[in-house]
Amino acid sequence: MRIPDPAPPRTRSGNLLPMINVVFLLLIFFLISAEMTPPQPLEVAPPETATDAPRPEAAGLLRLFVDAEGQLGFQAARGPAALDALARARAAQCAETDCTEAPPQLRLHADAALAAATLADLLGKLGAMGFAKVDLITREARP
Repeated sequence: MRIPDPAPPRTRSGNLLPMINVVFLLLIFFLISAEMTPPQPLEVAPPETATDAPRPEAAGLLRLFVDAEGQLGFQAARGPAALDALARARAAQCAETDCTEAPPQLRLHADAALAAATLADLLGKLGAMGFAKVDLITREARP
């Protein structure tokens, strides 16, 4: 009687496809849930304040940056063109929503070394553009 040779043992290899699917699903989840903010157009060191009250985030928030020399930055625009870009962004927001009921919010990121006269001049220009309220961003004073 002839006994057949036993078949070589089959190696059991794990299927990696489910693990790859889970990794990609986690990657997609973290990319979607992450809050991505655009980079600041200018490097600004905000002035210090005694208390740092929390500022609620709002949809359609506009951010204007001013460095120590008075150079303006809004999104990709620099210098005097930043005010024009800000005016266009405000007009676009007012076209979408009623600006009399909910005026656009402007956050001003001004450097602590900025001259007060330059800041006052800028606030006058922003008021003429229709910004009734401008939030000056500060940082909490360190003891």
